[in-house]
Amino acid sequence: MLSFKPNHTMAAELENNMELNRRFSPLSLLMLSINGMIGSAWLFAPLYAAKIAGSGALIAWIIGGGATALIALTYAELSVMMPVAGGTAQIPQLSHGTFTSFILSWTAWLSALTMAPIEVQAVLQYASTYFPSLTHFVNTVPVLTGIGMCWATLLMLALCIINIASFKGLMRFNFILFFFKVFVILLTIVLLTHTSFHPENFSGLTTAFSDSGWKTILTAVATGGVAFAFTGFKHGVELAGEAKKSAIAIPLATVGSVLCCLLLYMGLQVAFIGALQSETLKHGWAHLSFVGDVGPFAGLAGGLGLIWLLKLLYVDAAVSPLGAGLIYVTSTARILYAMSKIGYIPAFLSRLSKQNFPVAAIFINFTVGMFLFLPLPGWQAMVSFLVSAMVISYAMGPIAVICLRLELPNQKREFRLPCANVICAAAFYFCNLLSYWTGWDTMYKLAIAIGIGFGFFTLAYLRGKLKSRTIGFKSALWVIPYLGGLTFISYLGAFGGKNIIPFGWDFLVIGIFSIIILYLAIISRSSNMVDDYSRLHLVEAVTPVL
Repeated sequence: MLSFKPNHTMAAELENNMELNRRFSPLSLLMLSINGMIGSAWLFAPLYAAKIAGSGALIAWIIGGGATALIALTYAELSVMMPVAGGTAQIPQLSHGTFTSFILSWTAWLSALTMAPIEVQAVLQYASTYFPSLTHFVNTVPVLTGIGMCWATLLMLALCIINIASFKGLMRFNFILFFFKVFVILLTIVLLTHTSFHPENFSGLTTAFSDSGWKTILTAVATGGVAFAFTGFKHGVELAGEAKKSAIAIPLATVGSVLCCLLLYMGLQVAFIGALQSETLKHGWAHLSFVGDVGPFAGLAGGLGLIWLLKLLYVDAAVSPLGAGLIYVTSTARILYAMSKIGYIPAFLSRLSKQNFPVAAIFINFTVGMFLFLPLPGWQAMVSFLVSAMVISYAMGPIAVICLRLELPNQKREFRLPCANVICAAAFYFCNLLSYWTGWDTMYKLAIAIGIGFGFFTLAYLRGKLKSRTIGFKSALWVIPYLGGLTFISYLGAFGGKNIIPFGWDFLVIGIFSIIILYLAIISRSSNMVDDYSRLHLVEAVTPVL
């Protein structure tokens, strides 16, 4: 039997964790994840992926979906074992201590924080077709004007208010949004393929497997919106502390949502490529342009005379992104809530409203999120930054699964990952590849953002906020080489870097790097894992189920 050593800090955490209620059923958690996943990605990613990779975008979706499914499998086992709020912060705290947990949860928070602004940017970018005053082009990138920023503020604020007004209202709204969005996507696929389908547009698939073809495909995965399209699977991780029947709900929400959305995205990409007229492609995929370019499916529908579908798409252009943004406001607040509970950031951010919503965390996210419109103008720039940050936080999943298997080999696992070592190694490798594919221009910005996080951690440590915890500097010996190594490889690499490491060889370099870091992370795992898991296990056991 696992040992448990009570103390005042643990007792306080036990009391605090009881404040969040078990309120999400397996079906509602799945719909939340899918709803969060189907946002602006389906409106823009088929265009950007096709502009980068042509018909090879289809291969990009398979790679992106398959890699994300592997990563999601690791988090399914972890979150069923530890169904706690803000799992992104709690899981590395268990496996590698406070310092590692802070850096990875800070990175995850930055990426999740970007989601609501991305979705609002998508809404306004689509709406600018009818209201040109919302955006203007800067170096071919649609950027919000002053009027656009005012509307962005109102929309961001509305997402926050809906989130804290009523749980039942939130779930009903999510239910309606889910069916409307899926219906519009299926209708778009059917109508476009029935009205205009040109098989010759897929002829480029035969040349997609050349060196240059592979490079464009992998770039499309990272920066064309493909990897971004699957980020919603983490909702099941962040909301695990509020899930009923977690052994069913969490795997369904994480892995199930990825597979469902992969089928929808593949259908959309096929319909998009097939519907393009020959004159649209006369200047090549990179110069793909048509009326309504800020809204590719709307442009296609208008060009094909599907006026009623065009109107429906413009309605969905607001519904889909805002629905996804709404769910991200929910889950991102849980990351900040967990970070506050652990002691990384001020305690007021974990205060709950009468309906048990972390209101302070929601509004801090709103305030910081508004500033992201400035250094990351345009949808695609925001997406690249998000993907680079998100996949670094993903990397903790494969590492933690192996560490927990070694430290708690006999612990019952209601969801057990098969071939864990192989899948975890592959998932970790994919995480690092996805980060690398975002390119040097994105990676150096992320390095600066993580550096700011180090400053906040140092401040919290000097103020004595973390004195009651095991900081775990020894367990974090792999973190600095990991983050620094990824940044350095990106600088030397073929994706916006110096091209000292040429395309092809970079796969080998990332592979060797991944094996070394994975080994370092495993051997430096926390020695207090058994006791810490006992605490988390008891917390989960006494949390009220509603």
